[in-house]
Amino acid sequence: MTKIAPIIIAGGGIGGLATAMGLAQKGFASIVLEKAPQLGEIGAGIQLGPNAFHAFDYLGVGDAARAMAVYIDSLRLMDAISGDEITRIPLDEAFRARFRNPYGVVHRGDLHGVFLKACQDHELVELRTSAEVVDYEQNGTSVTALLADGSRVEGRALIGADGLWSNVRKRVVGDGMPRVTGHTTYRSVIPTDEMPEDLRWNAATLWAGPKCHIVHYPLSGWKVFNLVVTYHNDAPEPVAGKPVTHDEVRKGFEHVNPVARQVIERGKDWKLWVLCDRDPVMNWVDGRVALLGDAAHPMMQYFAQGACMAMEDAVCLAAEMEAQSGDVERVLPAYNARRRLRTARVQLQSREIGQHIYHPDGAHAALRNAVMRAKSPDDWYNVVEWLYGSTGLDGAVSSETLAS
Repeated sequence: MTKIAPIIIAGGGIGGLATAMGLAQKGFASIVLEKAPQLGEIGAGIQLGPNAFHAFDYLGVGDAARAMAVYIDSLRLMDAISGDEITRIPLDEAFRARFRNPYGVVHRGDLHGVFLKACQDHELVELRTSAEVVDYEQNGTSVTALLADGSRVEGRALIGADGLWSNVRKRVVGDGMPRVTGHTTYRSVIPTDEMPEDLRWNAATLWAGPKCHIVHYPLSGWKVFNLVVTYHNDAPEPVAGKPVTHDEVRKGFEHVNPVARQVIERGKDWKLWVLCDRDPVMNWVDGRVALLGDAAHPMMQYFAQGACMAMEDAVCLAAEMEAQSGDVERVLPAYNARRRLRTARVQLQSREIGQHIYHPDGAHAALRNAVMRAKSPDDWYNVVEWLYGSTGLDGAVSSETLAS
């Protein structure tokens, strides 16, 4: 019997490993090609809405993912100038009942580790490192990934899950460099006992100020706090993970309330990222090649949905593979059609949130505070129903969701 060629996945981040697990759950073999010499994730904390937990269960890692998440009590929005609370969205039993899953926070490395172990333990997943996909060829019946070292890997399809700077996207879309947003983010993780006592809240807290904001929440069983501060300083070039001094981090936050400014003073080993995204596109498919996660729809951090959207992509791709009996020529366009508008909405609304919710000043900020304070918990739940209530399989955007 002829052995069926595997699905090739370019990229061994959360999106790539989630895709491998989704395919494995449906009986399809894959080979993950990661350019780094070892599999791992850099960065710090990420937030997980209920839609992420829907995906965990579908991808076969629900129990492991739940075991390492911290379940916060609320989402808190604070005024970074006055120090007053603007609004608080409870994440209690009513929230969990409404969306059938909790809201959690987790260290990115811990989440990647859950998927990595699941892939290592599954006979249908092969993992290779030092294997950068730089191009591909296809002949109508198969696709061949061309690697940086000159080697070739043949499969039945190629999924480009190789991130913001995707080599696969260069061929599929060809839209050049990512858009540099001018927003600079600084990240730090500190032990909980070094976090100011008056800010040790079991919440994902955001302090919104003019052209800046500050975020903090607990991670890793409350052993550490994740600190993220962002300054819209019109940075002109992409930067990723550059170590910076305390003085550099302080520059955009001199006007912030002293209570919130404690976060910057307590942070250690700050690293800098200049945020980038891309405009949404309608097509992520070229024959037997498709994009997934940040390679398909890179977005700003303001909806806290980048990893969630990648996992939803993996769910949808696996579901289509099952529904279409592995016929990738039908699977990939169907997957693209189901995911493109939902992810485009998150991309574009992430930009809008950064401008109109996180960073306004003066009358704009006062109006934001008044509007958001007037909303009840049920009002907020209605606002996010389209996002948190979805499994990622209902990717089409209806008139009802557009109106919410």
